Amino acid sequence: MEFCVQLSSDYPDKAYGGDRVYRDMLDQAQLADGLGFDAVSITEHHLVNCLMMPAPLTFAVKIAAHTQQIKILTSVVVLPLHDMRTYAGEVVVADIFCEGRLFLGVGRGAFKFEMERLGVPMEETRERFDESLDVLQALLTEEEVSWHSKHYQFEALTIMPRPQQPGGPPMMMAVMNPEGIYACTRRGFHIQTTPLSGNHQMLVDQVDAFNRAKTDMDGAGDGLTLSLSRVAHVAASEAERVRKNRAAYDYYCRFDNIYLGPGIVDAGMIRQIPRAQSAEELEKSLLICTPSEMVDRLGTYADLGIDRVIMNLNFGLESADTLEAIQCFAEEVMPHFTDRPARIQAQTSPPSLQAVR
Repeated sequence: MEFCVQLSSDYPDKAYGGDRVYRDMLDQAQLADGLGFDAVSITEHHLVNCLMMPAPLTFAVKIAAHTQQIKILTSVVVLPLHDMRTYAGEVVVADIFCEGRLFLGVGRGAFKFEMERLGVPMEETRERFDESLDVLQALLTEEEVSWHSKHYQFEALTIMPRPQQPGGPPMMMAVMNPEGIYACTRRGFHIQTTPLSGNHQMLVDQVDAFNRAKTDMDGAGDGLTLSLSRVAHVAASEAERVRKNRAAYDYYCRFDNIYLGPGIVDAGMIRQIPRAQSAEELEKSLLICTPSEMVDRLGTYADLGIDRVIMNLNFGLESADTLEAIQCFAEEVMPHFTDRPARIQAQTSPPSLQAVR
């Protein structure tokens, strides 16, 4: 089982500055690369300070320029917000600049506030996503593509330059519903999922759907992977565990507002509102624990056959907290699952974005 650091760009204080936020994310990417993590992942969100990344392909290229081997996942780009006739070319160029390390995760959009202020009604996101995906795949695969449907009308065109590999970079679908996982796997997509705060049976059903699809593909899906996204952090003591779980609860008070709640946003800052689930209940579904506890809890995922765990470590903690957790995880947890010895980062801290500009 492999591991990915989600560079989720939480921005709870405007005074901190966007340049510092993204410098912190690049520091994490460089540290993860040096310590042997499989991947880093980048979100796409606009107009809000939670998971804040309005230019994921740009950031992917930046990360590639300052790392050596780590995969770079978009987790995920929101297709209905883009025109596939231009976006396909941007994907090809990003893949070239990332030297084949780009992994294109795609989705339809989850925040009503964001989607509707950018002109995409939430009730249309599914049909717009499906059509956008079909157009994108056609443009990355074929030449002289024309299209005549509800949202796209264009005569024959060929995106340039042509993809480095047929169909463009590997594509990953963000999907939670087990039958949706089955259908997307059958179409040849890698899968990213999460049970959120669902029970263990939800996760079992998601994994089963993925495995059923691969079985039904008669070997054609053998290279497909299933990634699981979780909020996680390493805590060295009980006091640290309590502090980090409190920060995660505050984060979810903002996340729930924008994801399933009323979407109250004050000049870009998502308002923290009360949530129905208690802090104690939330804690049970998070991976915030000591390294030894982490090994035990991740063992359940390994036993299920999860290929990659995407860890969201950025939920309002100090940058130093997260860098220390990445180092600790690589040295004390990751070797139990990757069959690789821990790499020890020579630097006491990774070089900053300021230093490598």
